[in-house]
Amino acid sequence: MQYGLIGAKLGHSYSVPIHNRLGHYDYRLYEMDETALRDLLIRRDFKGLNITIPYKRLACEMCDELSDAAKAIGSVNTVVVRPDGRLYGHNTDIGGFIALAEKAGVVIAGRKVAILGSGGTSLTAQYACRTLGARSVVVVSRGGPIDYEALYRDHADIEVLVNTTPLGMYPKNGTCAVDISRFPRLGGVLDVVYNPDKTALILDAEARGLPCAGGLYMLVAQARESAELFIGQAIPPSRTDEIYAWLRDQSLNVILIGMPGCGKSTVGRALAARMNRPFIDCDEEVERRTDMSIPDIFARQGESAFRSLEARVIADVCAGKGAVIATGGGSVLSAANVRAMRQNGRILLLSRSLDQLSLEGRPLSKSRDALESMWSDRGPKYLNTADCTIENDASPDDVAARAEEAFHENIDR
Repeated sequence: MQYGLIGAKLGHSYSVPIHNRLGHYDYRLYEMDETALRDLLIRRDFKGLNITIPYKRLACEMCDELSDAAKAIGSVNTVVVRPDGRLYGHNTDIGGFIALAEKAGVVIAGRKVAILGSGGTSLTAQYACRTLGARSVVVVSRGGPIDYEALYRDHADIEVLVNTTPLGMYPKNGTCAVDISRFPRLGGVLDVVYNPDKTALILDAEARGLPCAGGLYMLVAQARESAELFIGQAIPPSRTDEIYAWLRDQSLNVILIGMPGCGKSTVGRALAARMNRPFIDCDEEVERRTDMSIPDIFARQGESAFRSLEARVIADVCAGKGAVIATGGGSVLSAANVRAMRQNGRILLLSRSLDQLSLEGRPLSKSRDALESMWSDRGPKYLNTADCTIENDASPDDVAARAEEAFHENIDR
């Protein structure tokens, strides 16, 4: 063992690909129990480690030397063996959090901050917010002196909200600890959760036009600081932006919306082949789950039943990452569907002249007049939902190439 991440249960982690891009060292994941970690820290036969739940306090206790930040919060997430054999512990999450706030444009200096959660990450956020000059910091937890009712009742004047709880984390996408509409002075929101890319809390903040960000940038920034300790030299901060953009480019879904018959499935398959990604057709998934065709579902159960089935499929497939997803023409009619798409994806509107749209097998678009009426209703919703529009006016491969280019543009936003 040279370098790696230690935790009780690690599951899927971005740490290996991040560190692989930060330095030329062998970095791996190691799941172990407390006894094994104690033994490892006593033997000291490694060069550098990142420590995660639930061992950050244990690592702090076993280090010979601590940074001021690690001493202040009593938690260590990075341990290196000094040349003299002594263990040095630091908490790079603090720098990661500060970088996240700066990236998001969330101003903390002089503001009243509420931090949801009271665990180790909360301690990190508290220290970082005080370092950034917060006017006051309120810590909120279900069993603490300030619970969520007290937050609404006594602290509705908060100006920054920080979530350090796991609420909203995959696979429980869509859950949210608070209703931000009850904080009229709110000026910024940060969420340390990075899977999904945008939690329900971040989507709510975006809807209000507030500066906000999920936790992926913090993850990359703290890893860069850890890597600096590992290799003993500075790494340009620009590397954080590069790796953050690369991770989102790799993990975000490409989601196609548009009118029935506009070519989403055909272009989607071509796009998935170009990008070497799985392809998911939501209509086909509805048919697979019900063992019925879309026209049969409409004929036997009605549109309402189909929309319920469609919503469940969209919620399921959009919770995942790294796919090309073709949605049904009416997917944007539901605000819940749109939120599900936005949590892990960039949304591309595939546009085609109405007189070129296919009518075959389309329960709601059996005539050109029906299409005109449908566009009048859905057109604004498509445009408001999409991150960009791609004209489907060439071969599937050519349109897929344009869609891929559009997806990659400004991926770090």
